[in-house]
Amino acid sequence: MTKIAIFDYGAGNIFSLKNALEKQNATVEVQTQADTLTGYDGIFLPGVGNFDPAIQSINRNSVDFLKVVGETPVFGICLGMEMFFEKSQEGKERGLGIISGDVVVLPDTLKVPHMGWNALEIKKESKILEGVENNSWVYFVHSYRVNPATQDVVVAESDYDIKVPAIVQKDNYFGTQFHPEKSGDVGALMLKNFLRECSK
Repeated sequence: MTKIAIFDYGAGNIFSLKNALEKQNATVEVQTQADTLTGYDGIFLPGVGNFDPAIQSINRNSVDFLKVVGETPVFGICLGMEMFFEKSQEGKERGLGIISGDVVVLPDTLKVPHMGWNALEIKKESKILEGVENNSWVYFVHSYRVNPATQDVVVAESDYDIKVPAIVQKDNYFGTQFHPEKSGDVGALMLKNFLRECSK
């Protein structure tokens, strides 16, 4: 079985994510210290919480998260993806800096938080999208969006008055602004695809 760690920094969706991964036959352990994330086939940064406390949890005890993770595949969901970037308007802490760019609040022309189903416009191929059709619908709950310095990391977008990066990828880091664990069969397929990458 694929051995997966979910890093718990006080997020609220640990149970639903753990349940979704176990349905894909993964062995899942929840960890609260970044220095315990070695030895796993894959790591998830879940998607509910606040930017500063989440980053502080990762950096606790001066842990170098990128060094601990190495080449292990990492899947960031919503806030988990936002932490890949350099900074966020939600807080003052520095992000992980894996992807150049920042995180900005959704414009006040939209209802915030944005909650609901939106279609994915696939921009480029990704291993987590194998078998996923263009314009598939996924479920979002968020008040912020990522703003990459370059578009080469954007795998898919969603459009609700503005273009919102919905999936980003750089090296072994995969991120979704939406919640795959709440996105029905489409989300389950993405999780299955990611677990396959973890088992290689």
